[in-house]
Amino acid sequence: MIAAALLCDSSLARQTSPSNAAVTSVYGVDAPCGKCHERIFQSYLQSRKANASGPAVDGVEAGAFEHPASGVQYRVSLENKDVWLSYSRSGVDTLNGKQKLEYFLGSGNHARTYLYSINGYWFETPIAYYSRKHGYDMRPAYLNDKEMPFNLPVAASCLRCHMSAVQKEDPGTRNHYSRLPFLHFGITCEACHGDSAIHLASAGKSPMVDPAKLDPERRDSVCISCHLEGDASVEHRSRAAVDYRPGDDYTGFVSSFVRAGADTTNRAVSQVEALSLSKCKRVSGDRMSCMSCHDPHRSIKPEERVEFYRSKCLACHAQPEYATAHYPANRDCTSCHMPKSAPTDIPHEQWTDHRILRQVSVAAFLPALSGDVTLVRVPASSTQPSDRNLGLAYYDLVSDGDLSQSPRARKLLENAEASDPADSTVLTALGVLAELRNDREKAYGFYKAALTQNPNDYTAAMNCGVLLARSGQLKLAADLWQNTFARNQDITGLGMNLASARCTLGDKSAAEDILRRVLLYSPDHQSARREIGAIESGRQACIAP
Repeated sequence: MIAAALLCDSSLARQTSPSNAAVTSVYGVDAPCGKCHERIFQSYLQSRKANASGPAVDGVEAGAFEHPASGVQYRVSLENKDVWLSYSRSGVDTLNGKQKLEYFLGSGNHARTYLYSINGYWFETPIAYYSRKHGYDMRPAYLNDKEMPFNLPVAASCLRCHMSAVQKEDPGTRNHYSRLPFLHFGITCEACHGDSAIHLASAGKSPMVDPAKLDPERRDSVCISCHLEGDASVEHRSRAAVDYRPGDDYTGFVSSFVRAGADTTNRAVSQVEALSLSKCKRVSGDRMSCMSCHDPHRSIKPEERVEFYRSKCLACHAQPEYATAHYPANRDCTSCHMPKSAPTDIPHEQWTDHRILRQVSVAAFLPALSGDVTLVRVPASSTQPSDRNLGLAYYDLVSDGDLSQSPRARKLLENAEASDPADSTVLTALGVLAELRNDREKAYGFYKAALTQNPNDYTAAMNCGVLLARSGQLKLAADLWQNTFARNQDITGLGMNLASARCTLGDKSAAEDILRRVLLYSPDHQSARREIGAIESGRQACIAP
């Protein structure tokens, strides 16, 4: 059966990436900086940013976990200096296998997960280690899944905040890298201060980027490039988040939006939008930045935390009533004005509320009850977002299930398409919105136009193939899918559709080969297991009409 569309040849052997030795540690890549900035360098090496990623063997948390919904038992273990994820399930749907893990992601202050690769496609493990729980659990989006989610793609836009010198995915793929996906572990000096080559060659005479000396937009960009997630983030036309470099204005690469009046504490990465709501920031304006309270070169030790952040508060609130008389029994300002809340996207964790509320009540953590959704840009800008970027932001909400935003997204994107008919991202989104209205003819036109502009648009190719198949043009659909599948063998829905088409067209061996590839990347996919079993046993015949 051909799956409904809406969202978007190699060996079957499991091949992994080159050795970890090809990736440089923060210590290795930043050693030249340490020659002149030894104190900062040594302090930074102990920070969470410097240790945000690394070889799996250096960050392994051995342990086991059984997921009740799927019945899958997971185990992370160290075997002969390699880290392995084993998975198994007994019973009717028996499952048994293991995968070598190559890198860890996350400093471990809150959580840690692992990365692995198969034939150049990079994935993140379905389980993560949660520090407060002292054990493993599923990633939040998969708590109720009945199957093991094993092909969770690793995008460059996610890697860039845990690794340095992150590379772009190969064209036409969502997570395939011909080479290593990143060149350095952790967040290096250059990630915030820019390319050091000229600075080093001039013996320090040519300056590096100093965020504190930049204009407010470029200063804050260094932080918001990783600490602003929003309800929707849209990469600009012909630009990507990984193109950003210190000294640039990040809002020229990515536009981020939040729901006006909504709760900002339900996401872990919410510091920037929450701070923008605080009276401290609204009164201080551009004088206040993340660096007003945070030292980017070190992580504050637990025993220093209360007095360190109290001193930051008193730097502005220096009146005697605050310094001595205001609640003298508790010197921890943040415990009352920046309490921790539990975000929905990281279980077993608490996150600091950066709204810096004068009084915190239960109501402060409740989402807005308004039925209308209005997206506002963060950080606030005097220039209005383009119809393209705002339309794609509303389209993101539609993709997440809020179909009520379809008319608004459609109107904005139609305006964008009228001014730039060659934007394949806009064309594909309009195709999806047309399908939601059951206007298949218009959807097909948008997908074809998108593929004309960008033949590597895999979402347009997948959806266009579905429309061709439904109109009886199965051979054309299969050929379109085949080209896309050659670059995206890890996309389960694409593989299932192609296998079904090849079987219907009478090519049994091709259908079996495609299903084996689907199971290589998603070994617990029940539909693929049933279908290949039916074809191999003869219960399902692959005979051309």
